[in-house]
Amino acid sequence: MAGFWYTEKQTDNFGITLKVNKTLHTEQTDFQLLEMAETEEWGNMLFLDGMVMTSERDEFVYHEMVAHVPLFTHPNPENVLVVGGGDGGVIREVLKHPQVKKATLVDIDGKVIEYSKKYLPTIAGKLEDARVEVMVGDGFLHIAESENAYDVIMVDSTEPVGPAVNLFTKGFYAGISKALKEDGIFVAQSDNPWFKADLIRQVQKDVKEIFPITKLYTANIPTYPSGLWAFTIGSKKYDPLAVKEERFHDIDTKYYTKELHNASFVLPKFVKDLTEE
Repeated sequence: MAGFWYTEKQTDNFGITLKVNKTLHTEQTDFQLLEMAETEEWGNMLFLDGMVMTSERDEFVYHEMVAHVPLFTHPNPENVLVVGGGDGGVIREVLKHPQVKKATLVDIDGKVIEYSKKYLPTIAGKLEDARVEVMVGDGFLHIAESENAYDVIMVDSTEPVGPAVNLFTKGFYAGISKALKEDGIFVAQSDNPWFKADLIRQVQKDVKEIFPITKLYTANIPTYPSGLWAFTIGSKKYDPLAVKEERFHDIDTKYYTKELHNASFVLPKFVKDLTEE
């Protein structure tokens, strides 16, 4: 089928619609409905269970903001874990930091990795890098089985439905704390404040009970619900708003800058209120 309009229903009363030139692949995997499509406006796109996951045109915003905020905050991020993120975009950004000696990717659905390599090569192109270990498995269990293993953990999950439900629980955040080294940092995508305010409130509450430094930051991602996307960072020691100037180094980015690093933590009042309730 070609030349049709695809609607992601983001709430019961609101959706985002885009024109699809052609369907590249559709498959019900063991975990979710995977769809790859070539779109008129956004290039090739990955959908999981009817939700936009990434597109060739705007993917850099999400992947850069997941990776670079914690990696510039940590003074020596040698060992990095990405939970989810089978499209490979966060891994690509992680590898831009020369301090990183090993980046481990754990995604529960190997089909996401397989078809991202095939249809999203500009995003998944670094998954074969020598510094990367790709594991197909349950990220929740991997975290539970790890202790004092990682400098930085990045949770690049889908929304809290299906196989990602456990990745939004207090028990998971406690497991992350155990899997991190004594000065470790983690970041997790936290959906959007327009439609998921309750989720952000709960995540902030849970993470604050475990990590002494907990903050929320945002970015503009046009193909995600509402366009305003939130990320939660939890740190045992290092404040992302106290990064010394000399720690920033030049990397190739399209969205993230050292000035934006701090600016992304300046929240609209209705979003800031969610972090204080």
